[in-house]
Amino acid sequence: MRSILTTLLIATTIGTANAQYENTTIKAGMKAPEITMNGVDDKPMKLSEIYKKRVVLIDFWASWCGPCRRANPRLVALYNKYKNEKIKGAKKGFEIVSVSLDKDKDPWIKAIAKDSLYWQYHMSDLKGWKSVVSETYGIGFIPQACLVGPDGKIIAVYTFAEQAEADLEKLTKEGYKKGN
Repeated sequence: MRSILTTLLIATTIGTANAQYENTTIKAGMKAPEITMNGVDDKPMKLSEIYKKRVVLIDFWASWCGPCRRANPRLVALYNKYKNEKIKGAKKGFEIVSVSLDKDKDPWIKAIAKDSLYWQYHMSDLKGWKSVVSETYGIGFIPQACLVGPDGKIIAVYTFAEQAEADLEKLTKEGYKKGN
């Protein structure tokens, strides 16, 4: 009896914890809200210009976020696996856009280098939790990610970016079947 109660208590706790870490602002199927922020070179970038003809994984993170930094090696592996793959409906393939909730540019830039986040799209408004993406995308915790199709619609939302692998795998297999 005690083990059944313990199991129920653990299951309830896990369910409650997962509910606390669920994004309720953005959903699969909706148009991805525009993000316009400066890159590391202080030049503005627009999300809508990046996802054209691409499937884009938007990764929300910060240099000071331990879980984000521990997840970065898996994010790099995901990028390496899919960056050259054919993807259904995405003539330019797969790309990652890293959106930082940092407040200071120097630690952000150092974390990109230290974690080998070598893709070209890194952006931040350097406003931390007061960033425009916090409200627009419902970012109340990090890490968090969403996959956006070349049509600008959200394919899926994830707690960790590497959870996108199953969806990317489906899209690459469909891309090869259709000769994309």
